[in-house]
Parts: sequence; C-alpha cells; structure tokens
Amino acid sequence: MTNQFPWDSHSDQPYVLKKETKKALRKGHGGDYLKLIATNLIYFPYLFLKFLSKRSESEDSAPKKARLKPSVPSIPIFYGLCVNLDKGEAQYELIEELGVKSLQIRVFLNDIENIDAYVKFAKGFGENKEILITIIQDRKHIENHKLLAKDVATIFQKFKGVANEFMIGNAINRIKWGFVSMEGYLAFYKVVQSVRDKNFKDIKLIGSSVIDFEYHFSIRTLFNGYKVHYDKFSSLLYVDRRGSPYSTQMGMFNFKNKIEFLNTIVESSKKSENSIYITEANWPLSDTAPYAPTSEKECVSEALYTQYMLEYFDIALKTNKIEKIFWHQLIAPGYGLVDNRDDKIRKTKAFYAFKEMLNP
Repeated sequence: MTNQFPWDSHSDQPYVLKKETKKALRKGHGGDYLKLIATNLIYFPYLFLKFLSKRSESEDSAPKKARLKPSVPSIPIFYGLCVNLDKGEAQYELIEELGVKSLQIRVFLNDIENIDAYVKFAKGFGENKEILITIIQDRKHIENHKLLAKDVATIFQKFKGVANEFMIGNAINRIKWGFVSMEGYLAFYKVVQSVRDKNFKDIKLIGSSVIDFEYHFSIRTLFNGYKVHYDKFSSLLYVDRRGSPYSTQMGMFNFKNKIEFLNTIVESSKKSENSIYITEANWPLSDTAPYAPTSEKECVSEALYTQYMLEYFDIALKTNKIEKIFWHQLIAPGYGLVDNRDDKIRKTKAFYAFKEMLNP
C-alpha cells in the first residue's frame, strides 16, 4: 500500500486513516453521497417491506418440526477458506488435512510485478480446488482506468486454467481500502467488466464486496444506472461485534435475518444473479494483540470462537441462500484457525472443528 494507505501486517488490513486524510479524500464527492441517499430513499423501504413479507409468509407456512430439524452437512464446496501468499507453503499441507475444496486468494494490484508468485502459490494447492481470486484495489488503479484495464488483463491471463472466478474489490465501503464512494467502485467494476467481456468471456466476476451489515451500500451497487452485472454477489458479512451469530442488531437482525434480507435485496435487482458468497467472516481472538483486528472488548476465547464459527456455518447452511462461505483465514494469530507466532504452527480447537465440519 502507499504511504497514504499504510498496511498493518499483523491484522492483514490497512490501518485506520486519520480524519484529515478521510476529509481530503472525500472532497468533491458530495454528489456521490447524494446518489447513495437518494437510491436508498427510493429502494430501501420497498426492499425492507418485501423482506418482512417474505419472512412472515415463511414463518406461517413452515411446519414447526421442519424449523427444528438439524441441518445435513453440505458438500465441501460450501466451506471455504482464505489463504495468503505471505503465509507460506505450510498452508498446502494444512488445506489437504482439512479437506477444503474452496479457496480464496488475495491478489494486490499494487503488487502486480509479483503476479507470477501469486499464480505459483495458487497452483501449489493442486488441481482439485475451486479458487476465487480477490483483486485488491488501490488508489492508483482506482484513479487510472487505463492502468487498471492493463493490469487486470494481466491477472486474468496469468490465472487462465487456474481460476475462473474473480472478486472485484474488497471492503469497498471502508475508505481505508481506497474507495471513497460507491460511484468510484461502480466505475472501477465497469472497467474490469469491459476487459472481461472483450477478451475473457469465460471468467465470472463477483462483487460488490461490502463489509458488515451496511446494506445501504450494497443497495447502491445493485440499483443504479451503470451497465454492470455481477455473476455472483459477495458480502463480507461479519457479525462478531454482536457476539453470538444468534444475537440481534437493531432489534431483529440476527445472522439468519441478515442473510434473508440480503437475499431479498439481491433477488430484487437485475444487476446480479441470485447467488451469494460470504467472502469473509471470523471472530477476533483474546490476548492476541496486535494481531487481533479489533479492540480486546470484541475479542473472544478460542472456545467461543469455535462455537460461534460452527453456529455461523450452520445457520447459513440452513437458510439455503448462501452458495459459499470463505472463513478468514487459515493462518492468522489474531483471528485464524492456525497461530503461527514464533514461526511455529499451532492448530487451534477451531481448526479441528472445521475439519470435522467438512468430514462429519
């Protein structure tokens, strides 16, 4: 990342920007925020009422026994994991032990000169994996569409035969990741889509990668005048700040209802296929600072982390509304399944629970 967007290697994300930096970046984007507000004034009430109606119909028609019936484990494709180039080749053996078939790998546009290393890393997992490549944005490529088109074409070409699904952008509603507004993202996505449509027609594009329960941003990326289309829709649907996935936000939105509302939004738009990936989720772990991505207040023990992870997957599986979930991530001392501090691989309780979940 540039000096303007410094990178925290402990938590694998950009540092929070200073207020004056955010203010400077937002300058001149007032019209973008007005479009965001106007779109939600028009569509949000309709979508929310539609969600409530569907929810009421579902509760009235579902037999009580069916509601309480335990879930049946799905095929391993549903259970995905995020793996990182910088975590090394130890991940190969760990993935094989877990039996994971769906992987997500981040490729950074500001590291395009090392693209061959990313490709080699992806190939190392073998040919029996479904790999989602997440193209991580930076300001340089957001502002320079000619450069974006050139480098995205390079990524598509390099990964030919290795991966055919690409998620465009990451946490687009967090300015520390580079996008100032949804208009910036939509213009960015449109450029990538034009490259795909021209020379890489077999590739599937996934967006819009809004993080957390902030669906007003998702709504803008799905209801607009841009000629964009998502082959699958993605959400970084964290619920960790509420504790248990059964806990509610705004009185009624537990994890299940957040999924149901997102599904209502997606299926009501003509800009996406009705297929949803949750591309990031986890809980921060206690006593792991500075690796934990949040304050200690939000952190949980390894035992609670394991419980919440199993509940999270189980709830999503029962809704039949989510095609894949990518747990973030395999190796990360502050929030992953494996702790690699002091250059030692320590598999947590959640690692073994994840393995059992895939191999019941």
